[in-house]
Amino acid sequence: MNTPIHSNVQVQRIRAIELTVKNCDRSLNFYQQSLDFKLVSDITVEGHNYSDLEYVPGAKVRIVTLQLGDEFIELIEYLNIPGKPIPSDSQSNDLWFQHLAIVVNDMDRAYAHLRSFPIEPISDAPQTILSDNEVSGGVRAFKFKDPDDHDLELIWFPADKGKDKWHQNSHSLFLGIDHSAIAVSNTEQSLHFYCDLLGMQIASHSLNWRTTQTHLDNLPGAKVRITALQSVQNGVGIELLDYILPGKGRSIPSDWKSYDIASVQIKFVVNDIEPLIDKLRQNQVPIIDSSFSDKQGYLIKDPDGHTILLIREGD
Repeated sequence: MNTPIHSNVQVQRIRAIELTVKNCDRSLNFYQQSLDFKLVSDITVEGHNYSDLEYVPGAKVRIVTLQLGDEFIELIEYLNIPGKPIPSDSQSNDLWFQHLAIVVNDMDRAYAHLRSFPIEPISDAPQTILSDNEVSGGVRAFKFKDPDDHDLELIWFPADKGKDKWHQNSHSLFLGIDHSAIAVSNTEQSLHFYCDLLGMQIASHSLNWRTTQTHLDNLPGAKVRITALQSVQNGVGIELLDYILPGKGRSIPSDWKSYDIASVQIKFVVNDIEPLIDKLRQNQVPIIDSSFSDKQGYLIKDPDGHTILLIREGD
């Protein structure tokens, strides 16, 4: 598939990754203490603006914004609506899988620090991608879960890999968020959505397999096609994970809502939102329309049901 030509209407960057959590206090403590995120804001909202956007009438929501390096996450707790937990038998090839890759400047120290907290590991130890992988050779990674079973990854880049910012001198152990990886059922289908429609660009392709990937994912025989995407202004990227072996996992259930704990949303900033929404509608992209602040935001779904919030530049 050819990389699409830039158009005037496209996503500019990822502003934040939103995680629905059961208890903001617990999650805030975890992200601050174990991963060195800094508190930016802590607000509670209710009424039509937020509940209409998320298509959850009457919701009362606590939103905690955290920052690591230049990147942001938002912890979303629905205070008056209980959500379903993430399935306890989730695997990396299930199509609801989505993780945050947190960059560290020393994997051994970061791993030792993290292990002092009651985390649930996915990987049995940090894994090093073999050198015959041109894109990822030498990269070290370790996957684990947060208190709500959201998937996270520590990642370390050797000198010849990763963005320049990850190699600048820093006294911080945890540096920022490199990307969010999502499981997809068909790479070409997802590229049409993210590149042709949203205007992202392909940064790299790789094929990860062998025992390293098996130990990293805790998924026997794992073989995954990875396509890395970037938006115009760079920043947090998206990785498409297309599992060849053991094959595609379970689809995202149609009845999952934004208040369910499995909900993860990517918040994209768009330079001109109405023409983009028109283009998405013409391509039969599912859109949850809203009256949120005179159409400043739209909730949409990618081909596999991952949730994206499109917002205007400056909002």
